[in-house]
Amino acid sequence: MTVNPLYSLAGVLVGMLVGLTGVGGGSLMTPLLVLLFGFHPTTAVGTDLLYASATKAVGTTVHGSRGTVEWSVVRRLAIGSVPATIVTLLLLSRVPRSDDTSSAIALILGAALVATAVALFFRARIVAALGPRFAGMSPRRLTGLTVLLGVMLGVMVSLTSVGAGALGMTALLILYPQLPVNRLVGSDIAHAVPLTLIAGLGHWWIGSVDVSLLVSLLLGSIPGIIAGSLIATRVSDRVLTPVLAATLAIVGVRLFF
Repeated sequence: MTVNPLYSLAGVLVGMLVGLTGVGGGSLMTPLLVLLFGFHPTTAVGTDLLYASATKAVGTTVHGSRGTVEWSVVRRLAIGSVPATIVTLLLLSRVPRSDDTSSAIALILGAALVATAVALFFRARIVAALGPRFAGMSPRRLTGLTVLLGVMLGVMVSLTSVGAGALGMTALLILYPQLPVNRLVGSDIAHAVPLTLIAGLGHWWIGSVDVSLLVSLLLGSIPGIIAGSLIATRVSDRVLTPVLAATLAIVGVRLFF
């Protein structure tokens, strides 16, 4: 096992962005590994999932210690995402690696990135437009929709490592407009830990995790996410969000060609 300083540098940069914005881990790291470093999409997704579980665990520890995790929401998401993740990984393990498989995953990843960019850039408008429609929803229906959201995130994250951040957070803001944003952020991060861990271990089981790459990324991402979190209050979201959204859209479109 060898540590590549270039991969660690990528971990630092992406980790800082995650600390600053709360999103961007899978959305940026996976396409970086595919487009810049030339890794097979399946290897990039599997390695990034374990990388994400470690970095999100740091965020969950902080939010948990401050009481900003709505565990009932986390449980509802997990009820849907965990079985969906397991089923998706079992199906993926039966599909042989080929150029067609690589192209299919790249297309799904590209679509997920473009959707993430839209969710990021228009999050406020989406929440303002749809939030009031869900405000008076019955608890039973709200629970069902949250479980369904978990299913969708489980499938998407297992295939692309993208979705648990911006897309999941946007959906939670719509479904739970009465909850403080910091509790939804903490819940989204806490749910991402078991989701990415299970999905990452599943990819390890089917042989699509590069251990050397994982170690290199973690050596950079841990200090990166800590640094990003420390300076987050000094950088305006009005600057970061459009830049991140534009970057994801460009990378997502690039994966289609």
